[in-house]
Amino acid sequence: MKIQVLGPLSAEVNGGAIVPTAAKPRQILSLLALYPGRVLPVSMIMEEIWGTKPPQSALTTLQTYILQLRRRLGTAMGPDAPGSAKDVLATRHGGYLLQIPPEAVDVHQYEQLVTAGRAAFEDGDDEVSADRFRRALDLWRGPALVDVRVGPILEIEVLRLEESRLGVVERRIDADLRIGRHAELISELTELTARHPQHEGLHSQAMVALYRSGRQAAALDVYRRLRMRLIDELGVEPSPQVQRLHQAMLSVDPQLDVVAGPRRTSTFDLYVA
Repeated sequence: MKIQVLGPLSAEVNGGAIVPTAAKPRQILSLLALYPGRVLPVSMIMEEIWGTKPPQSALTTLQTYILQLRRRLGTAMGPDAPGSAKDVLATRHGGYLLQIPPEAVDVHQYEQLVTAGRAAFEDGDDEVSADRFRRALDLWRGPALVDVRVGPILEIEVLRLEESRLGVVERRIDADLRIGRHAELISELTELTARHPQHEGLHSQAMVALYRSGRQAAALDVYRRLRMRLIDELGVEPSPQVQRLHQAMLSVDPQLDVVAGPRRTSTFDLYVA
């Protein structure tokens, strides 16, 4: 079985798609896929589908949805499969589990690559770090579970994954900046700062990339626009780190032209107190 949740939901067995068209069975499959090998209590699945007020028929309806998923699974597995659909989508006391290896789900591959990227980043191996982060990000095919109706539990998982994705983008850009790929990053950072207009880390990276590419005025303009936006929309000044980065650019601090501080320092923390 192969399941992808980093984008539209996709699930295949022997090349055959098993994703149901109905919204609630899709939710159940998505939820089980995020916790492979783990028993999910019936109460948790019900909360995802119906919130805090499930109908009186909730348990019977849930059993019907599980049966529908098993039928699709069994059809894809075929009559000669060593196990049955009940072995894969198994019933346990008080719950259900998807009995598949974690690596069958793209989230597991993503998190393994992110862990490897972070370890390389901490060790100062920027080439390996950037490569692992890039490979992790390449697994994404759009927003997580973009075509699945999400309830309270999946909503939290989707938010967690999207926050993780943005954090990995930041760390990958940090690694690329430490390698010296500043000019190559300008276009990407221009798009990212437009999408995240209050994100100080990405704006700091854009400032550094522009400054190191000989575009000091453009770097200072990024700061000016960020500051105006933060004051107008939130009533706050940029953080001390960003202010110190701005001052360093005004004074043409030579530290900006080289990798500064410990090898594991991020761009955002170059001028942390």
